[in-house]
Amino acid sequence: MDSNVKIFSGRHSVLLAEKIAQSYGVPLGNVVFNNFSDGEFQPSFEETVRGQKVFLIQSTPPPFDNLLELLLMIDAAKRASAKEIIAVVPYFGMARQDRKDKPRVPIGAKLAANLISSAGATRIITIDLHADQIQGFFEVPVDHLFASTVFIKYIESLKLKNLTIASPDIGGSKRANAYAKYFNSEIVICYKKRLVANEVEEMKIIGNVKGKDIILVDDMIDTGGTLVKASAMMKNEGANSVRAICTHPVLSGKAYENIDKSDIEELIVSDTLSVLQKSSKIKVLTIANLFADVIKNINNNKSISSQFLI
Repeated sequence: MDSNVKIFSGRHSVLLAEKIAQSYGVPLGNVVFNNFSDGEFQPSFEETVRGQKVFLIQSTPPPFDNLLELLLMIDAAKRASAKEIIAVVPYFGMARQDRKDKPRVPIGAKLAANLISSAGATRIITIDLHADQIQGFFEVPVDHLFASTVFIKYIESLKLKNLTIASPDIGGSKRANAYAKYFNSEIVICYKKRLVANEVEEMKIIGNVKGKDIILVDDMIDTGGTLVKASAMMKNEGANSVRAICTHPVLSGKAYENIDKSDIEELIVSDTLSVLQKSSKIKVLTIANLFADVIKNINNNKSISSQFLI
């Protein structure tokens, strides 16, 4: 057992944190949340963290109490004289607000990054950010991991004869291209146009899908509208099968219903967020071992580049 490392979790990510702590070989630290009647809450570490490397695991999806929990835990660890405070944020909320895409709107991802840095985090570990440039929003080092380390092994186990990697939009073409280069496969890109968030007005497929076993690759799935529409178009154009890989299962609105009724044979996701409903089409792969290995290397001042397959 490593006495210099302590791992704690916010309330949103307890299940994943327990797996990470178990894989690392330490018990999950004891943090208690005291709730006031008006909804205010206060985290309290029930064990010493003085002089320790403290890893705080918390995804930050809405409601934004999840982000506030992380900020308060960081502040508590700082005031309790922790040596280092590493925020492990498997799903970084507000990542879609990474730029001003129209006048008079905020850059929410930058604001969230400022809050985490200002609270006292000395390092950030996250996975599959919506946009790579978000790393530059932080004023502390960021270890940006990729779930491809886990997903690639699963894709290989499928032994698909006519594997073709697809991106559900132009923005994800870099991610899809990395998978395609690894598998030496063809790549297909979907062009989509939105009028409002979560609603696809128009979509076109760039590339040949006839007779292919398609794997759509994306960083997150929200309502599932894009993937459902893309899978239907690909099947109509002669695709042999369509699967989807998405790191973050946001799955809001009618997402579960949309997926169950879709042409997608299988949706493969990680456990950065909890899948709240059972579905025969959804397969969850854990990224706990990946995070545990990275925590070990960081603690031992070793490189983490060996964790990247692509």
